Amino acid sequence: MQDFQSEKNLVRRYYGALDAAENGRIAPALREFTSNDHLWRGCHPFNEIDDADQLAQRFWIPLRAAIRRMQRRMDVFMAGENSVEGGAGVWVCSMGHLVGLFDRPWLDIRPTGKMAFVRYCEFMKVEGDKIVETAMFFDIPHLMMQAGLAPFPPQTAAHLVQPGPMPHDGLLFEPAEPAEGEKTLAAIEAMIDDLGNWDLGLPLEEELARTWHDDMIWWGPAGIGATYTIERYARQHAGPFREGFKDRVFYGHRCRIGEGHYGGFFGWPNFSAIPTGGFMGMPATPTRCEFRVIDIYRRRGDKLAENWIFIDLLHFFKQQGVDVLERMARV
Repeated sequence: MQDFQSEKNLVRRYYGALDAAENGRIAPALREFTSNDHLWRGCHPFNEIDDADQLAQRFWIPLRAAIRRMQRRMDVFMAGENSVEGGAGVWVCSMGHLVGLFDRPWLDIRPTGKMAFVRYCEFMKVEGDKIVETAMFFDIPHLMMQAGLAPFPPQTAAHLVQPGPMPHDGLLFEPAEPAEGEKTLAAIEAMIDDLGNWDLGLPLEEELARTWHDDMIWWGPAGIGATYTIERYARQHAGPFREGFKDRVFYGHRCRIGEGHYGGFFGWPNFSAIPTGGFMGMPATPTRCEFRVIDIYRRRGDKLAENWIFIDLLHFFKQQGVDVLERMARV
């Protein structure tokens, strides 16, 4: 039975080399651990990059120059066989913060000279001794808010530097019991099935209670925020989100894995919908927009207890004709 240790160890060696590399060694570190046809997907404005030198020059070198003495603080580390039909392969997932001293501008965000936390989550597909595909989402608006900017209208939930799992057991460096990962995937699948097209026919809180614990915590992205308990989640995010869109079309996920009590997925994009107005201050428009999303879950018993969410909101707003990066650069 596969335990994913070789894939995990490869990613841990990759992180060791990348995190220790000076600017001139970042591209060689990327080339050492990624395949020649490696595809990296990141949040707007980076999007898709398929060349190690370009990835180093466009993303890693500017980020590391801006946020100096960077440390990686992982909260979740897991791996699994992709359960998406037609998407066979082993993926490794890492989630946490990149932490350092925000001493120089990045993406025209003014530095603070203080500690800064960049929320990130990364899925990496491993084949043999190479990483062949990556999705890395990072919460740029969260960094803006740490710098004193207000990229969006006041959010409905709480703005926080988000902690890791309550039990502090999310770093699965050793093999987990396969049956536990299967239970986690089953809980995630049940939640997805209930979500459907928002037409289960139950009151929202009753629908959520089928797959979530009442004391669930939803760690949402900056601009939406974090919320606690089913009642507050329904009021502060799920309800307003459903009211703010119509004609939702689900495209599926690129990857969905579970190991132990943890699991997650990402899509490129996950779904699209048409704004009916109100969500994050946006007016109703006829423009269908795509959502790129990563979700990471912790299961307790047979229900979900915590959920960390990464949404490429800069990409979402850009589709609606609002360039948040450009607007914040003028502040």
